[in-house]
Amino acid sequence: MRVVLAEDLHLLREGLVALLRAHGFEVVAAVESGPELLAALVGERPDVAVVDVRLPPTFTDEGLQAALAARRQVPGLPVLVLSQHVEQLYARELLADGSGGVGYLLKDRVFNGEQFVDAVRRVAAGGTAMDPDVIARLLASNARNEPLGRLTPREREVLELMAEGRSNAAIGQRLFLSDSAVGKHTASIFAKLGLAPSDDDNRRVLAVLAFLNSK
Repeated sequence: MRVVLAEDLHLLREGLVALLRAHGFEVVAAVESGPELLAALVGERPDVAVVDVRLPPTFTDEGLQAALAARRQVPGLPVLVLSQHVEQLYARELLADGSGGVGYLLKDRVFNGEQFVDAVRRVAAGGTAMDPDVIARLLASNARNEPLGRLTPREREVLELMAEGRSNAAIGQRLFLSDSAVGKHTASIFAKLGLAPSDDDNRRVLAVLAFLNSK
């Protein structure tokens, strides 16, 4: 699996490169600035991009803007964001086009290499990998918006865990629910969000995007 990595801190960048390579990824580019990232994403067209939001030269949102610009040229490019802060605006902008795998992890909450590698693989496969703190902030900001307002508290809990990329079985274990109960909740979520019957994995991603991108 081919990866483009953008991180301005040298030691962290090299550590991530070593970690990814140790797990069988091919790091085709490891860059430290927004312009370098855009060029690498368009030129290499990787299976997934791992991107810091704030990169040189201004340390504002160069990483995200480069990823968004690359997505316009490479539709559906999977992007996993690494940030030190919960940037609601950045998360919404990344999710706005509703295509391709997406993730948003907080650097100080990635507790081990397996957690990070699993998130990279999930996003590359077209899924989602959202930090619970990011989800909680977006849920709180969307609490009064439709159609999310029609979800029950339990359905919102299920949707939050779906956004973390958890399977139905994992959701059931976390919430102490049977597989059939989780299935009923997910079916109700799909219906309330107006997602027509289709591949379940696709509807899971669309459901997550619906609540994360709700205005």
